[in-house]
Amino acid sequence: MSRIYTRTGDSGETALFDGTRVSKADPRVEACGDVDELGSWLGLVRRSIDAADLAEILDAAQRDLFALGALLADPQHRISPRIEKAAIGPDAVVRLEGWIDRLDAELPPLRRFILSGGSEVGASLHIARAVCRRAERRIVSVEPDAVRDLAVTYTNRLSDLLFTMARAANHRAGVPETEW
Repeated sequence: MSRIYTRTGDSGETALFDGTRVSKADPRVEACGDVDELGSWLGLVRRSIDAADLAEILDAAQRDLFALGALLADPQHRISPRIEKAAIGPDAVVRLEGWIDRLDAELPPLRRFILSGGSEVGASLHIARAVCRRAERRIVSVEPDAVRDLAVTYTNRLSDLLFTMARAANHRAGVPETEW
């Protein structure tokens, strides 16, 4: 039986998928941490959602974020290509865009900036959107490669989706948006 604690990180280092030891302050580790935090926020939001379509979207996004974290933690691209559930590609971005378009079709046109808030679900989705933007900024700090580029595009689009989901949740709840 394995223990949850290994003591290998007690010196401020952690291991990437390829076994490389790096500082826990390494940009790649920071990016993985922000992606993990975002996934946790999505789990919290999902718990409050009654709408099956929104819950399914959040479930899929959480799974994508796990895969994205795995890819970011594998700088040599040695392990993640062999793990099917760690596969994420441009099709995931297209899927996000489809959800954005579908949800946006039920919303009134956006004419001004809006303040975060609204219903409990809407406000929580706005927090998740802000965390997503932070994760995106952190990912940008990782050395450029195809995985990093995909991760930046994915998180950029995911934040757009979370914004649209917040608007949809508020609209469905009959809670008006507060314009700025």
